[in-house]
Amino acid sequence: MGSFGNLLLNENMKVFRRVRTWIMLAILVLISLLMPVLMREGMGSSDTLFWQPAATTVQIAFFLNTIFCVVIAAETVAGEFTWGTIKLLLIRPWSRSKILASKYLTVVGFSILSTLLVIGMAMLSSYILFSHEVSVDSSIIAADAFTRWGYLYIDLFITLAIAFMVSSVFRSGALAIGLSLFIMFTQNIFSLIFNPDRYEWAKYVLFNNMNLSKYMNSSSDMGLMNGASEGMTLGFSLAVLAAYYVIFMVISWVVFNKRDVAG
Repeated sequence: MGSFGNLLLNENMKVFRRVRTWIMLAILVLISLLMPVLMREGMGSSDTLFWQPAATTVQIAFFLNTIFCVVIAAETVAGEFTWGTIKLLLIRPWSRSKILASKYLTVVGFSILSTLLVIGMAMLSSYILFSHEVSVDSSIIAADAFTRWGYLYIDLFITLAIAFMVSSVFRSGALAIGLSLFIMFTQNIFSLIFNPDRYEWAKYVLFNNMNLSKYMNSSSDMGLMNGASEGMTLGFSLAVLAAYYVIFMVISWVVFNKRDVAG
C-alpha cells in the first residue's frame, strides 16, 4: 500500500505541478464568486434566498468544470505516450493495473476537488450577497440544490470515465477531449432522436440516462413533465449508468494491460 501511495502521490504531483491546473481552478473560483455578484446587480435586490443563486451559479460553472476535468482525464494516460514518459513508469516495480488505478484515482480526486470548490465558492458568495433566513422553504430548496448537484456530479463522473477510456485505448488526449465534449453537447439531441417513448430499446442508450435532473419531483406526474420517459426511473438510470461504467473501466484496464504500451 505504501508503494501504491507513492505512485498516487506521484500522479497528483504531475497534475498539480502544472500551471494550467491552477489556472483552471482559479477560473472556476472566479466564476463561482462573480456569478452571484452579477445576479445581485441584475435583480437589484438581495431578498432572494441564497440557495437559489448558489444553485444557478453551480449549474453554470459546472459546465466549465466538466470541460476542465475532461482535459485532465484525457491527458493523464495519453500524455504519457505523447511525452514518452510511459517507459519510465513501466520500468519501475509497479504493475500496469496499479499505474492505471493511480491515474484514474487522481482524475476522480481532481473532479471532487474542483466540484467542492465550485459549490463552496458559490455558496459563500451567495450567502454574503443574498438573504439566508432559516425556514421550511429554505430546507426544501437546500435539499433540492444538493440533489441537483449530486446529479450533476454523476453526469461528470460518467463523462470522465468515457474520456479516461478513450485516452487509455487510443492514446490520444485530443480524441478523448473531443469525444467527451461531443457527448456533452449532443446528448439531448440524441435523446430526442432515440426517444424511449418511441423505441423500447432506447431506454438502455447511454444518452437517455445521463441527465438525472429529469427525475427531480418524479414522485408525481412532474417526473414525466421534466423529461423522464414512462418506464424509466432514477434507479433504472443509475443501474444503466453503472453497467456502462463497468464496461468503460474493463475496456480501459484490459487494453492498457494487454497492449504493448512501451512501443
